Amino acid sequence: MEPLLLGRGLIVSLIFFLLKFSKAIEIPSSVQQVPTIIKQSKVQVAFPFDEYFQIECEAKGNPEPTFSWTKDGNPFYFTDHRIITSNNSGTFRIPNEGHISHFQGKYRCFASNKLGIAMSEEIEFIVPSVPKFPKEKIDPLEVEEGDPVVLPCNPPKGLPPLHIYWMNIELEHIEQDERVYMSQKGDLYFANVEEKDSRNDYCCFAAFPRLRTIVQKMPMKLTVNSLKHANDSSSSTEIGSKANSIKQRKPKLLLPPTESGSESSITILKGEILLLECFAEGLPTPQVDWNKIGGDLPKGRETKENYGKTLKIENVSYQDKGNYRCTASNFLGTATHDFHVIVEEPPRWTKKPQSAVYSTGSNGILLCEAEGEPQPTIKWRVNGSPVDNHPFAGDVVFPREISFTNLQPNHTAVYQCEASNVHGTILANANIDVVDVRPLIQTKDGENYATVVGYSAFLHCEFFASPEAVVSWQKVEEVKPLEGRRYHIYENGTLQINRTTEEDAGSYSCWVENAIGKTAVTANLDIRNATKLRVSPKNPRIPKSHMLELHCESKCDSHLKHSLKLSWSKDGEAFEINGTEDGRIIIDGANLTISNVTLEDQGIYCCSAHTALDSAADITQVTVLDVPDPPENLHLSERQNRSVRLTWEAGADHNSDISEYIVEFEGNKEEPGRWDELTRVQGKKTTVILPLAPFVRYQFRVIAVNEVGRSQPSQPSDHHETPPAAPDRNPQNIRVQASQPKEMIIKWEPLKSMEQNGPGLEYRVTWKPQGAPVEWEEETVTNHTLRVMTPAVYAPYDVKVQAINQLGSGPDPQSVTLYSGEDYPDTAPVIHGVDVINSTLVKVTWSTVPKDRVHGRLKGYQINWWKTKSLLDGRTHPKEVNILRFSGQRNSGMVPSLDAFSEFHLTVLAYNSKGAGPESEPYIFQTPEGVPEQPTFLKVIKVDKDTATLSWGLPKKLNGNLTGYLLQYQIINDTYEIGELNDINITTPSKPSWHLSNLNATTKYKFYLRACTSQGCGKPITEESSTLGEGKYAGLYDDISTQGWFIGLMCAIALLTLLLLTVCFVKRNRGGKYSVKEKEDLHPDPEIQSVKDETFGEYSDSDEKPLKGSLRSLNRDMQPTESADSLVEYGEGDHGLFSEDGSFIGAYAGSKEKGSVESNGSSTATFPLRA
Repeated sequence: MEPLLLGRGLIVSLIFFLLKFSKAIEIPSSVQQVPTIIKQSKVQVAFPFDEYFQIECEAKGNPEPTFSWTKDGNPFYFTDHRIITSNNSGTFRIPNEGHISHFQGKYRCFASNKLGIAMSEEIEFIVPSVPKFPKEKIDPLEVEEGDPVVLPCNPPKGLPPLHIYWMNIELEHIEQDERVYMSQKGDLYFANVEEKDSRNDYCCFAAFPRLRTIVQKMPMKLTVNSLKHANDSSSSTEIGSKANSIKQRKPKLLLPPTESGSESSITILKGEILLLECFAEGLPTPQVDWNKIGGDLPKGRETKENYGKTLKIENVSYQDKGNYRCTASNFLGTATHDFHVIVEEPPRWTKKPQSAVYSTGSNGILLCEAEGEPQPTIKWRVNGSPVDNHPFAGDVVFPREISFTNLQPNHTAVYQCEASNVHGTILANANIDVVDVRPLIQTKDGENYATVVGYSAFLHCEFFASPEAVVSWQKVEEVKPLEGRRYHIYENGTLQINRTTEEDAGSYSCWVENAIGKTAVTANLDIRNATKLRVSPKNPRIPKSHMLELHCESKCDSHLKHSLKLSWSKDGEAFEINGTEDGRIIIDGANLTISNVTLEDQGIYCCSAHTALDSAADITQVTVLDVPDPPENLHLSERQNRSVRLTWEAGADHNSDISEYIVEFEGNKEEPGRWDELTRVQGKKTTVILPLAPFVRYQFRVIAVNEVGRSQPSQPSDHHETPPAAPDRNPQNIRVQASQPKEMIIKWEPLKSMEQNGPGLEYRVTWKPQGAPVEWEEETVTNHTLRVMTPAVYAPYDVKVQAINQLGSGPDPQSVTLYSGEDYPDTAPVIHGVDVINSTLVKVTWSTVPKDRVHGRLKGYQINWWKTKSLLDGRTHPKEVNILRFSGQRNSGMVPSLDAFSEFHLTVLAYNSKGAGPESEPYIFQTPEGVPEQPTFLKVIKVDKDTATLSWGLPKKLNGNLTGYLLQYQIINDTYEIGELNDINITTPSKPSWHLSNLNATTKYKFYLRACTSQGCGKPITEESSTLGEGKYAGLYDDISTQGWFIGLMCAIALLTLLLLTVCFVKRNRGGKYSVKEKEDLHPDPEIQSVKDETFGEYSDSDEKPLKGSLRSLNRDMQPTESADSLVEYGEGDHGLFSEDGSFIGAYAGSKEKGSVESNGSSTATFPLRA
C-alpha cells in the first residue's frame, strides 16, 4: 500500500508544479513596464441607504501610473468638491449627500505612464429614482357574471428585480387558479367572473427588493352582477345554470393581446430563462396547452406553471430557438398563438489577447477573437486611442490579429481589443513590453527545503530575464551541473529531484544566464524519514452487534511529529473528526471504535497519516458476520408413506459458511403449532429424504446454522399426510407406583402422539407371579396406569405392556419384574453392644432383621439416642431424640458428637420404602470424661513494672471434673521473635485469678490459659499486655483506683467496649472478618503450632468451622487431645458413613420430645474429617 500512495503523492505534486509553472510570466516591479489595471468596478448602484458610492480603478506599472476618467465618452474631472480621491489610485468616492443624479453614467478609467496607457471596461453608475404609482382616480368596474375582466397594474419603473402581488386591503393574496391569472407585466386577468369576485379593494403592490421599497396602487372596485330571469319560481341553481348557458363562448386570447395578431417574436439571451404566457377568456374556463412546432419541448428544462398558462424553459440554448404554439380550448372551440423565439448572445472571448515580454529585435503576434449573436465587431486600440492614430501599430493589422517584427524598446505599449454587439461590449488589455535585462532571481538566497526519503524534492529558482535565459543546477561541493533521469529543471527554474535518498541532502546552486549576464542563488535540502503506518487487527471478522476496535500505529520523523495528523475513512468516505453524533462510532486519534456493529459497517477501513512533507496510509478489510438468512422455496417431492424428499434454496450466509441445516416439523396433534427437530443436514446440501411416522399431517421448515448462530426459520413447506399403521413400539419405563400391601399400581410412559401410528390407541397389560406355572392374566386400558390386587406382600411378578390401535398391535413386549406393595418391618434388631471410642464417639452393633420380616426392600437401619443425665452433677435431661440413619444391609454404625461424661439411652430399628419398623429395647451407656472447653474469658486486671494479675472465667463445658489450669506466658514485643515459654500449673480449680511476679519492666507479654481434667487440658484462651516503665508508674493502681475520676473513666471505657463488641457482633453476623489470623501468624499458640507441625502440616482458619448447612457444630464438642479421625475407618469398609456416590448418608437429628420414643424431626450433621 505504501508504494501506491507514494506514487499517487508524486503525481499530485507533479500536477501542482506544472500548473504553477505554466502561468504567465510576471515582470518584477523593479523592471520598467506599461500600466496594468488590476482592479476595477463593474456596475455600481447608488442605493439610498448607503453612506457613499465607490468606483474603483487600481493599476500597477513602472513608472507609477497616473489616472484619468471619462464619463459617457467625455473627459471627467473631479471638480465636484464632494468627490473623495485616493493617492496613487484611480478609485474615487461619491458621498451620499444632496443630489447625485447628475453622476449617473458610464465611466472608463485610464492608467498611464511614459510607456503606455491601460484602459478599463465601462463602469455603469446607476442612480435609481424612488418608484411611485401615479396619483389617479380609478373608476369602479361593473360587469355581468361570466364576462372577462382585466385589472391593469402598470407598475412604476425602478431598479430590477420587480415583484408584483395582488392583495386586498387586509394584505391577503388574491387567489389565482385556472380562471384567475396575473401576467408577467402584473395585470390581473379573469377568464370569466363570478359573483364571488365582487370586492372594492383589489390592490396591486410592486416590490423592489434591492431598494427595500414596496409601493401600492389605489384600490380598484369590481362589481359582478348576477343574471336574473323572469321566472321567479325557478330555483337559484336553475337560474345560475341558465345564465351561464347564455354566457358560454369559445376561447379568445387576452394574452398575448389581440393587437399582436396570431404570431409574435421574442428575443431571449442564451443561458437565461424563457417565459412564454397565454391566457384566454371564455366559458367554460379554457385549458391551455403548449407544443413546439417541428420539434419537442426540451426535456428536463421545461416546466408548465400557473395551471399551464406559462411555459418556462431554463438555461436557454441555441437549440431552443424556433416556433412555440399555445392552444386554449374548451368544448366550444380553440384559440392559438405562435411565438417565434430568437436566441441571441452577448460577446464572449474565444481567443483573448495575451500580454507578453519581448527582447529587442524579436517578433510577436496578438490574437483577438470573440463570438456572439449577432456576430460581434472587433476594434483595436493602442494606449486607449484608435489603432489608426498610433505611429507604430504593428507591421500587419487585421480585425482579429496584429503581428510585430524587429521589436524595439520604443514599441512598448498597451493594446486594447474591444468586441461588441447589440447586447454588450467586452474589452481586453494586452501589454507589449520590450525589455533587455540581466536575469533577476526572485527566490531568496539560502532558502531551506525538506522532503521525505523516496518523495520528490522541489528547489525553487524563480527568475525574470529578457532575452531568454538558461538555468542550471549543481551541488555546491561539485563542479559539474546535475544530470540524469532523476533531475528535471522547469522553465521557471525550479529543480525537481525524483526518488530522493539520504545522499541528496546538502546545498545546491542555481545559475541563470542570458545574453546580458548571469546570476546565482543557493538552496539547502534536508531529507527526512518517511512516515509509516500499521492498522491492527488485520482483516478482522466480527459478528454483528459486537464491538469493533481498530488501532492505527504510526511512526514518523522526529522533525515531522508536530505536523502529524491521523484520519480514518471507510470505503473512501472520510469520518467526522470525533465519529458520529450518536456516539456509536468513536474516533480517538489512533483508535476507532464501533459499538453494536451492523452489516453496513463492513468495508475497507483506511488510516491515513499526513505530515508537512508526506503522507501514508494502511487499510484493513472488516468483515461483519451475521446469522444466515432463512432458506427459501421449500419443495416436497418423492412422497412415500414413510418418507418424503425436502429441497430448499440457501439464503445469504453473511460472510460465514453455513455449517448445517436443521429440519424441523410440525404435526403433533396434542401440541399443534409446536416445532420439533427432525434431522440435521450438512451445510453444502440443500436436499434430504426425511423419515416419517404414520398418521401424521406434516409441515416442515428449515433453519440455517453458521459460526455466528441460527437463522430465522424458513417459511413452512406444504403439508404432507402419512396413512395410519399399527404401533411400531411399546410403552417404556414400566414400574410400580407406591402402593398398599398386596396390591400393584402398574404405570408406564404413554406413547407420544407421533408414536401412536393410528387412531384408537390402547394398552394390553398381562401379568403373572414370577416362576409360577399359571396362565397370564390380561386387561386392556386406554390410560397409562392399572391397579392389580395380589395375594402376597412384596411378591415378584412378570409384567408385559403392549400398544394396540385400530390397525393392529405393536411388537411382542419384553417382560419386566415388578413387586407387589410393601408393608412395615415387624421385628426390631437386637443391640449387641455399644463400644465407647472416646468421650464423644461410640460404635453400636446389632443383629440384622430376617429378610422375610422386612416385608419389603430393606433400605437401612436407624439409631435413635438421647441424653438422660450428666455424670458431673447428676442432673437429668429432658428427652431430646437424635436420629442417625445407615443405608443398606449392615450391623454396626458410629454415633458421633456426644456430650462427654454423660449417660445416654439408645435404640435401633429397621426401615424400608414403606417406613420404619419397631424399635429395639433401649440400651444404656455412659461416655467418659473429656478435656474442657477454653475458659470463657482471660483478662489482665492489674499490671505493674514487674508483676501482673490475671483473671478468667470457667469453661462453658467442663466435660469432666476440673483438676486445675495450665497458665503459660512469653515475651513478644511486636516482633517476629518470641521469648521462651513459661509454664505454671494451677491445681486449685476454684481459683479464678493468678498473680505473676518477676516480669521484665516495659515489656509486652502474651498469656495462654487452659482448663484441665484428668483427661488433659483443653484449648487455650490468650491475652496480651505490657508491664510499666521503671519507677515511673509503680503503685499507680494502688493510688488511683480509689479516685472518683478514675472510676468514671473506667465506666466510659466499659461503655465504649460494649459498643465496640456490639458492632463486631453485627459485623460477624454479616460476614465481617477480623485480623485474628494475622495476629496468630505473628505470635502463634505454641501448642497449636506443635499440633500443626506434627499432625496437619498446615493450619487453616476453616479447620474448626462447621460445614455449611449444619444446624449443630459437632467439632466444638470434640477434644483436641482425643481422636478426630475420619469416621470411615469405624464403618464397614470405605462406605461406613457414605452412600454409593461418596456423600455422607448419616442423618443426624435433634428433636425435643415429651414422652415420645420416635421423632419425625431431623437435621443433617456434618463431621470434620482429617485429610
